[in-house]
Amino acid sequence: MFEGKKIWLAVNAASGSNNDAALTELEQAFADAACLVARRIGFHEEGAPTIDELRREGVDILVIFTGDGTVNSIVTALYGWEGAVLVLPGGTMNILAGRLHGDAMPVEIIAKVGAGKARRIRPTLVRSRLGDGLSGVLVGPGTAWAEVREAMRDTDLLGTIKGAAEAIGESTGGAKVFCRNPDCGRAEGYSAIQVVPTAAGLAVEGYYAETIGDYAKQGIALLRRNFREGPHDDLGCHHAVRLACPEGEEMGLLIDGEQNAAATEETFDLALCEVDLLATVDGA
Repeated sequence: MFEGKKIWLAVNAASGSNNDAALTELEQAFADAACLVARRIGFHEEGAPTIDELRREGVDILVIFTGDGTVNSIVTALYGWEGAVLVLPGGTMNILAGRLHGDAMPVEIIAKVGAGKARRIRPTLVRSRLGDGLSGVLVGPGTAWAEVREAMRDTDLLGTIKGAAEAIGESTGGAKVFCRNPDCGRAEGYSAIQVVPTAAGLAVEGYYAETIGDYAKQGIALLRRNFREGPHDDLGCHHAVRLACPEGEEMGLLIDGEQNAAATEETFDLALCEVDLLATVDGA
């Protein structure tokens, strides 16, 4: 699939897996696949390539080696582009890359694409007025743990301690979020509700904490961005969902792990990505 194609590579030095050794390994993998990367773009320093720039330079495939948040900002800005995007696991959780390629490492993915074992798809996503979630959204006061995660990544010890205390307070005593349409879940609501795009619809999960152990598990799960590890209820699979905080407080919102300011009520719809992504596994 690489043969005769012009390839650009976008990286982000601030992402979890981006380091000199990883980038050297990537370059060797592309060389082994008889592919020449025409340009490497540092997202943190240069920003994301635009559609006009990609068209003007005749780029066929944009490879993204960053975390989920950066992937989101690049991919959603390329809606309408005729080329294809190859997402490699270059961050901490790499949820979208896992959906497209399973557990394969970047070198394996590049080899598969080079061997023609990839296809162009437009996967489902979570759409809202605040933006699209390619891997999912998390709504509720429990999202305060995201600030703790960022402090940890920046090795800010005081920020980590202060943020953890505030996050525990919000998770335990903050206003709860409810699933209003469809009307489902616990009568007392949840400290966070996650909405994940799948081929069948939006998978909705409500996260709660009833014991000190539950709060600890939920906090650790949120810090790792692996929300499924926290105690939760499965609330079904739907084509649209409306979440609300009846106490009138604004809800916390993470879109692909990045914070946004939500209102007291938000609607999320199932939609399709508007640019082609390359997938190497079935069912993505």
